[in-house]
Amino acid sequence: MNADHNTTVVLITGGSSGIGKSIGTFLTEKGYIVYGTSRNPSKFKDFKAFRLLQLDVADVESIQTAVNIIEEEQGRLDILINNAGAGIMGAIEEVPHDEILKNFTTNYFGPINVTKSVLPLMRKQNGGLIINITSIAGYMGLPFRGIYSASKAALELTTEAWRMELKSFNIKMANVAPGDFATNIAAGRYHAPILEGSPYEKSYGDALKLMNDHVDAGSDPQVMAKMVYKIIKTKNPKVHYKVGVFMQKFSIVLKRLLPDKVYEKLLMNHYKIK
Repeated sequence: MNADHNTTVVLITGGSSGIGKSIGTFLTEKGYIVYGTSRNPSKFKDFKAFRLLQLDVADVESIQTAVNIIEEEQGRLDILINNAGAGIMGAIEEVPHDEILKNFTTNYFGPINVTKSVLPLMRKQNGGLIINITSIAGYMGLPFRGIYSASKAALELTTEAWRMELKSFNIKMANVAPGDFATNIAAGRYHAPILEGSPYEKSYGDALKLMNDHVDAGSDPQVMAKMVYKIIKTKNPKVHYKVGVFMQKFSIVLKRLLPDKVYEKLLMNHYKIK
């Protein structure tokens, strides 16, 4: 255990699998005191990587309970990683309203509520770091992923505003936007069903297959863990970090450089939308 880390306390939401588990395991190996969260930790009885607390980002009471446990046990919380997230796919016209609300609750309102719960403690100890895991999809409106793109874009922009509000308390905030990673998000995300006779039947069906193939062939979540570690070690983190294969990161640059209609045509070709 590295002596300089053994009192640094980290909370990672959604730590039981995927990117969250990779980050937590990596930081534990580096000597940090890591708490992960799961809506249902009892499902992970054999989980040994680090401590898992019960926390549902949609339930403010469960958030506060988890933060209180950390404060009682450690007396401090140095780093919050807002990682819990959910995928959602479908033609916007066909995604049920409740599913849209549910997605924003997990991807947007959730991180806000968790952050609000840790800020009094961070202010009391005169410092802290909050890292929001967003998505490269939050930089562009992707067809059949419009709700997901919007929820992640909202968190990106909120971070820009919030980090200015927190500067005087020595609390830092940054976003990390991953591209496609080989995790179980595809299995856990909400898919609007492909409806027979729907005007979107063919275009959505094709796009769905394409996107699932992307996630299956995605990068190793370990790359994200290393980026998070790099941000932790950075004295003054930037607002935005991006992690992904070259073309995913380059797509953000292209959006800035190309006329809107040209960029739209590129996306439509990619998703095979006529």
